[in-house]
Amino acid sequence: MTMNTMNNPTKNMPADITATAERIAVIGGGSWGTALAGRLAANGNDTLLWAYEPELVAEINSSHTNSTYLPGINLHPTLACTGSLEESVLGRGIILLVTPVQVLRGVLKQLAPYIDKNAIIANASKGIELETLQTVSQICAGVMGDAVMARYVALSGPTFAREVAQELPSLIVAASLNSTASERVQAAFSCPCLRVYTNIDVVGVELGGAVKNVIAIAAGICDGLGFGHNARAALITRGLAEMNRLGQAMGAQASTFAGLAGMGDLVLTCTGDLSRNRTVGFKLGQGMKLADILAEMHMVAEGVKSSESVYQLARRLGVEMPIVEKTYQILHEDKPARQAVIELMARDLKAEG
Repeated sequence: MTMNTMNNPTKNMPADITATAERIAVIGGGSWGTALAGRLAANGNDTLLWAYEPELVAEINSSHTNSTYLPGINLHPTLACTGSLEESVLGRGIILLVTPVQVLRGVLKQLAPYIDKNAIIANASKGIELETLQTVSQICAGVMGDAVMARYVALSGPTFAREVAQELPSLIVAASLNSTASERVQAAFSCPCLRVYTNIDVVGVELGGAVKNVIAIAAGICDGLGFGHNARAALITRGLAEMNRLGQAMGAQASTFAGLAGMGDLVLTCTGDLSRNRTVGFKLGQGMKLADILAEMHMVAEGVKSSESVYQLARRLGVEMPIVEKTYQILHEDKPARQAVIELMARDLKAEG
């Protein structure tokens, strides 16, 4: 599927869509998937969470907790969990994907035969597939056919899973080429502690979520090196410019990157102590090896893989992304972090843009 196909809105949604309580499958029992599933259940939706680990399925069903990924959080008692992919999606009107992007294609292939042809496919995972350099919407179209874009919704925004689970005020954006689909997702998630905006720029929302994780690693490296607030603010600003350049090359709207899925998510992930990607960068800046950092982590830092996929995508499209390039070199080519920063500062002088 081409980007031009993605930018052509379609109107193939079933006519009987309403804003009533939904039957929703959430695919992925990590911190983000669990937090979103808990929120959906608390909002009155019939919500079934799929998790890979049998012990996690048993814990959620018996204790209404996820001590591995969301310790200390009590989940809504109506939230159910299953280890069966088939059971998770049968009869569900919204399928929310929240698995790591690098394994999503395989999971989706297993799910596809059991998904209702009119079900909305929503995605809250952030990243670009390394093998194909595709966004999640492109993966979905490849597995399920281009017609899925008539019912595809991309979710993103400045949201840490723990804070959403704690019912702290949060905002996200739901992007779709079909306003009916995005409004259904908006209605399912919205509550006094979670405000959802709709958007039509699927490409921009997806790219913002992928690129911000790479920039967050770079921000963490700067903090770990002790470079101060000036350097971090400059890196976030120039990182936003890189995100915008890639987005423009792929047909996204510049305004998206000034919103929740762009600047909002970028600031959060580059500055918040709950950011896994910033933590990876911080420890790199302090001198730890990447393999040792990842071995300590229970959860996936998508920016590690996305640094390579975003870097390769930028090269394919001829887009200049020097921060992404240096982050890639630090992560995958063992370039010393301090040397990478020196090289960034020594680039040819030019006008801001």
